[in-house]
Amino acid sequence: MPDTNGAPNSKTNPSPNMPERPPLLKKSKINADNTLAGQLFPAVLRVSSTSPSYSESHTTSATNDANFGFGDRDYVYPSFLGPHTTRSRVNVKSTSKSQRNQLELPARSESMPSNLSCEAKVESKMKLKPKLKAEKDLNALSIQVSTSASSALSGSSSANFSNARRPSAHRYSWILFLLKFLCTLSVSHTLYLRNEVSKLQEENSSLRRACSHVDLASAGIMELEEVNSFVYFGNADSRTVALYMVVFILVIPFALYRYLDYLPRIIDLLKRKYTIKEEVPLKKRIAYVVDVCFSVYPYAKLLALLFSTLFLIVYGGLALYAVGDGSFIEAIWLSWSFVADSGNHADMVGAGPRIVSVLISSGGMLIFAMMLGLVSDAISEKVDSLRKGKSEVIESNHILVLGWSDKLGSLLKQLAIANKSIGGGVVVVLAERDKEEMELDIAKLEFDFMGTSVICRSGSPLILADLKKVSVSKARAIIVLASDENADQSDARALRVVLSLTGVREGLRGHVVVEMSDLDNEPLVKLVGGELIETVVAHDVIGRLMIQCALQPGLAQIWEDILGFENAEFYIKRWPQLDGVPFEDVLVSFPEAIPCGVKVAAYGGKIIINPDDRYVLKEGDEVLVIAEDDDTYAPGLLPEVNKGLFPRITDPPKYPERILFCGWRRDIDDMIMVLEALLAPGSELWMFNEVPEKDREKKLTDGGLDISGLDNIKLVHRVGNAVIRRHLEGLPLETFDSILILADESVEDSIVHSDSRSLATLLLIRDIQSKRLPNKDSRSVSLRHSVFSQSSWIREMQQASDRSIIISEILDSRTRNLVSVSRISDYVLSNELVSMALAMVAEDKQINRVLEELFAEEGNELCIKPAEFYLYDQEEVCFYDIMRRGRQRREIVIGYRIAAAERAVINPAGKSKQRKWSLDDVFVVISSGD
Repeated sequence: MPDTNGAPNSKTNPSPNMPERPPLLKKSKINADNTLAGQLFPAVLRVSSTSPSYSESHTTSATNDANFGFGDRDYVYPSFLGPHTTRSRVNVKSTSKSQRNQLELPARSESMPSNLSCEAKVESKMKLKPKLKAEKDLNALSIQVSTSASSALSGSSSANFSNARRPSAHRYSWILFLLKFLCTLSVSHTLYLRNEVSKLQEENSSLRRACSHVDLASAGIMELEEVNSFVYFGNADSRTVALYMVVFILVIPFALYRYLDYLPRIIDLLKRKYTIKEEVPLKKRIAYVVDVCFSVYPYAKLLALLFSTLFLIVYGGLALYAVGDGSFIEAIWLSWSFVADSGNHADMVGAGPRIVSVLISSGGMLIFAMMLGLVSDAISEKVDSLRKGKSEVIESNHILVLGWSDKLGSLLKQLAIANKSIGGGVVVVLAERDKEEMELDIAKLEFDFMGTSVICRSGSPLILADLKKVSVSKARAIIVLASDENADQSDARALRVVLSLTGVREGLRGHVVVEMSDLDNEPLVKLVGGELIETVVAHDVIGRLMIQCALQPGLAQIWEDILGFENAEFYIKRWPQLDGVPFEDVLVSFPEAIPCGVKVAAYGGKIIINPDDRYVLKEGDEVLVIAEDDDTYAPGLLPEVNKGLFPRITDPPKYPERILFCGWRRDIDDMIMVLEALLAPGSELWMFNEVPEKDREKKLTDGGLDISGLDNIKLVHRVGNAVIRRHLEGLPLETFDSILILADESVEDSIVHSDSRSLATLLLIRDIQSKRLPNKDSRSVSLRHSVFSQSSWIREMQQASDRSIIISEILDSRTRNLVSVSRISDYVLSNELVSMALAMVAEDKQINRVLEELFAEEGNELCIKPAEFYLYDQEEVCFYDIMRRGRQRREIVIGYRIAAAERAVINPAGKSKQRKWSLDDVFVVISSGD
């Protein structure tokens, strides 16, 4: 514990294991109270050489305080600060002890002899030194200073003793004074060095001007650069600041990474706000923001790379300026060269510039690698988007096909043929398939598109963004294909596509052609789409066409010629020069076309097929014709037509027929209703399939068929498999007038399986018929069959085919070749015919009204009539004459088929040319159906 005078007790020891401290600690306290002592340079008391005056001054305590002077106890500073280096030093311990005794007990006179003896020893030692002149002068100066300061020291000793416990304010004032002195000295020295540097720079610039022979303009530019460099970064001090900035910037990321999570807490403490609930760490929030930024903004990576490059250039330039001797502009340029080309740092000299240049070059290589990665990713992404069909289609007045099915190939072929006259068009296909796969499948068609471009895009027709990607609002026609799933799912998907099309904000320029699978779903799609929607019920069209072909052999080929764009097809156009002309004259006014009807403007654009001859065309009316192309026909002068005399034969009455259906279709109820309207009373319809008999009536009733209301036909049910010979032999195959081999509902999703089943059934039926039917005279066999030998099994099947009509429903066009070569059956190429109908309606939606009427069980229909209805055998007349004679029967003759020919000719050329006709010939007409 310290004593009452504030001095620590020398007997106390904080640690018993440590030795006892020497009394030097008490000397430091006495020196702290001394006004002339400091913390930096501890003072050492020195004994004066004037012993008499010293002994007299210590006779009493009062005189001791008064006569205590600087000369008696002088301060000796370290050897590097003053003129006291040659003075002899005194024992620090004895001197400090005597001084402490004087301050603690100033009134005690017993300590004086000890002090005097010590002083006498000092004087005796000093007398032993050589008496030099310089030493005498020094002693005299010391005595004078001691006597002058003695009074001041004695006067202040009492005050220091009374204020022994006060803080040492004088000590801090001396420290502050010393610091100010050092700062002033440093600033002065800095200004001096700066002045010297400026002088050296001026001399250097003058030397450069003297040594280099350059003009004043370039010298002025050099001086301006040096001045700018001096203004901004000046001298060696600016390089030090740059070095500190480089280190500071380098340390900041590590400090932020280490203490970033503590920043919200520090802010809360500064705001005196205390949050109890635990928040997400700041590092995670920043990482999340960066992740979102890179995900949302496509150019964020590029901007980040640009910022990193600029930061590396500036930071590297600052580091080069700090360790080099060039200007800051040159350092920035070197930093850019190191970043751009990592090999430029090889010429650097010096350890510091080399280290910095290597680091900058390493960063440049990293940035270059990142840039290569970004460029590579961007190119790959662009190529992938192009390959996957994600880019936008910038087209207008094009045809848009939505969906993918087996009908697409024939549809594209028909659209290409239709656009041939205008040099080709643009067809865009949008389907949920890979773009490369679609293009590969289209390339497999091996068809010349004749200038038409087919563009494939991958996407969903149910998404508006994908629809906008293919410029749906600018398309002149949109075709929605039925999918290859069952009828209900396909129609439901078509309905959703129509809803998506109606949701396009820009609106639709063209009309929409929707392929439906089931006739019962057609009203719902029309209700949603409105007037823009045109529906083609593929299954219903094929079913009706098969019935017409079964009743009139050869009609399938005629429909194939009319529906496709390869031969003659329907066109509607207005001809003002025909206003006021009756239809009987309009009929023979087109040398290259055959008029079939009139679109009456007064009836709201209603199309009347096979109108009355007395109907006169009015303003606004348009003419429906069958022509090769829309630009190949025009009205001409009326030809001279001679009706002449011809047989007035009426149509023979209908006789009951027996028809066999092999297979089960979804719309078989609709086919039965068509047969009910076309067949004579007493007809029989045999239904042979694998559907149980008890389930058939339920399915037919659910489809809307009133079985009890059938008047003309009688249903006969047989259960069996059409590809099993034993089951087929149980049927009276030789007694049927017509046999229809349907694409069975169970295998209609697989084209190959369905066609294989149909072909197998056809061969089995013909083989059974050839064995049951009696052989015919070989002379009655047509010449086209003579290529086969008499013993050939195919010859027997052909003879059976002359007796019975078989219509096969074929889905794949490749199967058609197998059926047509054998010539044992007629066929209906269902998928191709539907594609033709879709293409015709896409080109002109008005044609859909014509097809609906021609396929209906009532109204006008396409028929094949014998030549005996219009002429006599070997009569020589022109085609115009036959057309006039057909008008007497309320028919429009559109073509003919010669007996020896295999195909019919629709819209023949040279209609006014005379030729001989045979009764074996047939004519293709549009009949009113009365």
